[in-house]
Amino acid sequence: MTIDDISGMGLLVARLSRGGQRLRHADRTHPWVLDTTVVALVFLMFCLPDLFHGGPGDGDGPRRFRFAFTDLPVAGMLALQAGLVLPLLWRRRRPLAAFVAITAVFVLQWSLNVPLRADIALFVALYSLTLHGRLRQLPWACAAMAGAMVLVAVRVSPLVSVWDALFFLLSTATAALALGLMVRIRRAQLAGLRDRAARLEIERDQRSRLATATERTRVAREMHDIVGHNLSVIITLADAGAYASDIAPERGKEALHLIGDAGRQALGELRRVLGVLREATDGPPDGPELSPQPRIGDIGTVCAKVRAAGLEVVYRTSGDVDALDSGVQLTVYRIVQEALTNTLKHAATGTRVRLAILVEDSRLRISVQDTGPATRPGPPSEEGHGLVGMRERAALYGGTVSAGPTDGGGWSVDAVLDLTPRSGDR
Repeated sequence: MTIDDISGMGLLVARLSRGGQRLRHADRTHPWVLDTTVVALVFLMFCLPDLFHGGPGDGDGPRRFRFAFTDLPVAGMLALQAGLVLPLLWRRRRPLAAFVAITAVFVLQWSLNVPLRADIALFVALYSLTLHGRLRQLPWACAAMAGAMVLVAVRVSPLVSVWDALFFLLSTATAALALGLMVRIRRAQLAGLRDRAARLEIERDQRSRLATATERTRVAREMHDIVGHNLSVIITLADAGAYASDIAPERGKEALHLIGDAGRQALGELRRVLGVLREATDGPPDGPELSPQPRIGDIGTVCAKVRAAGLEVVYRTSGDVDALDSGVQLTVYRIVQEALTNTLKHAATGTRVRLAILVEDSRLRISVQDTGPATRPGPPSEEGHGLVGMRERAALYGGTVSAGPTDGGGWSVDAVLDLTPRSGDR
C-alpha cells in the first residue's frame, strides 16, 4: 500500500465521519425524518412486492408451497402490513410499545397462516428495543420473540423441518439482538469518553484559573513589599530632608540623593516583577535585562536605607546563609524588608532595631525587634497586608510568623522557616 493510498483512505474516513456527524445533527433536529425514512424503505422493499405479485405463498413457487398458506385479499394484506410497519414510526421513542404492537400483529398474521415479507419489521423492532429500551425489558421481549418464532416454525413445518426453521429464525433474532447490544455499548462508550473529555476540559480550566489566581497573588505580594518598603523610605527621607533643609542644607541635599536612589531601586524591582508577566514575543528582542531576585546578601542595602532614614539598625547572621536556595533567600529578604518597613512607618527617629537571621540545622529563624512604640496604628481586629504577606511567604516553607509588642516596650517580629527538603523538591 502506497502513501497515496493511505492518504486517500484517511480522506475517505474523514469525509464519512463528517457525514455521520451531519446526519446525527439532522436526526437530533428532525427525528421524525429518519423514522419515516425507515418505514418508507421497509414498505418499498418488503410490502410492495406482496401487493403487486402476491404473498410468498401466492402465484409463484412450487405447488405445495402455494397451497400451504392462506390467501388474503389486498385489503386484508394491506391492513396486516400497516400493523407491522407503522409502529416503526415510534420505535425509538416508545420501543417497547412498538415491539408489542408488531408482535401482536405478527402472531395474528401467522395464526391466520399468512406469510408476509413485512415480517422483517419484527426483527427491526427487536433491534430498536435492544438499542433504545430498558435492559430489564429484554428477557420478556426475547421470550415473546421465541414464542413467535415457534409459531412460525410450526406453520412452515409442511415445507421445512421445524428445527431447521427454528435455527434460521432464532439465528436472525439473535443477530438483531446482538447488533442492538453492540451499538448500544458503543454509544455508551462514546458518551463516556465525551463526558470524560468535558470533565478534563473543566479541570484544565480550573487549574488554569487557579494558577492565574496564584500568580496574581504572588505578584501582588511582591509589589506590596517593593512599593511599601521603598515608599516608606522615600516618605521618611522626604520629611527628614524638609526638616533639615533649614538647619543643615547639606543634609537635605543628601536626603534628595537617597530618595533618588530608593526610587531607582524601586523602579528596577518593579520592572523585574512585571517583566516575568510578559511573554518573550511581546517585548523587543533587545529589551533590558532583568535583575536577579534579591537575596540575603542584599539585606545590608535595606538596612543602609533604614539607617539613612534615621533608625539605628544592628544586623547579624549566624550559620551558612549563602548556602540556602534562592527561594528561601527571597522569602527571608521579603520578610525582613516588610518588618523593617513596618518599623520605619511607626517608630520615631533614633529607634534601635535588632535584626538577626539564624540558621540552625533544618530551621531558619528571623528576629526583628525595635524600641519603638508597642502599639501600631490601625483597626485592632484586622491584620495589615504586610503581616498577612509575611505569613503566606513563611507558609510556603512550612514556617510561622508571630508579631506583637515586647515586654520592655517596642515591637518584635519572629519568623521560623523549615529548611527540611520536601518530597516534591527532590
